[in-house]
Amino acid sequence: MKMMDTVEVIVEKEYYAEYGVHKGMQGWICDEECANGFWLVNFPQYGEKEDIETLGIKESDLKLIPRMDAKVNERIKAEFEE
Repeated sequence: MKMMDTVEVIVEKEYYAEYGVHKGMQGWICDEECANGFWLVNFPQYGEKEDIETLGIKESDLKLIPRMDAKVNERIKAEFEE
């Protein structure tokens, strides 16, 4: 993985959930280096809405995806807000 790669979270973890990040959410790597096995990932929402979070995610908890769809993040976020 490298900076600007688009990724998806493949596990549900309590720590990530504390920051509003859940399994299936998509983001982009926003740092040049992996620190202690963690990538800094930004999880945007669609349009001008505020980002969900920028969070260090363990590399093994991510998978590369061809392109990101922020609408997926909004749908997942809404499921956890109900």
